[in-house]
Amino acid sequence: MAGGVMVAIDESECSLYALQWTVENLRQAASPLIIFTAQPIADLSYIPAATYGSARMFTSMSAPPELVRSLQEHRKKVSLALLDHAKEICTKNGLTDVETMMEVGDAKEAICEAAEKHQVKLLVLGSHGKGALQRAFLGSVSNYCVHHAKCPVLIVKN
Repeated sequence: MAGGVMVAIDESECSLYALQWTVENLRQAASPLIIFTAQPIADLSYIPAATYGSARMFTSMSAPPELVRSLQEHRKKVSLALLDHAKEICTKNGLTDVETMMEVGDAKEAICEAAEKHQVKLLVLGSHGKGALQRAFLGSVSNYCVHHAKCPVLIVKN
């Protein structure tokens, strides 16, 4: 699917608000609408040693493969449920030309890559409302996308 509008969502209230805003305000331009979420890669390089039945401390030991698989399967289920919920929001508002997508990876990079790959005309993101200090240390997905996406980016504030 090429063109249209892509809304990138996560489990946050602000991203679902951005989706709702898009459906209500950009109904004509949002066809087709792509709803995108990024499933984070499991980082188990440092896990609580208590997971292995020892004292509460952190260790750099490798996580067992079954733990990694289990965690990734759980994250996949959460992401798929999120996309289903987002599609329901669209359907309830009469928008039926909707496609959902999920990629595994760092959210900010995955969003920009998907927007470019699908040649979207507009990328919509919710604002998490991080302060300047949080953005400096944690980074901002929306800030990254504004500077790296190859299409216009709309940030919807809650």
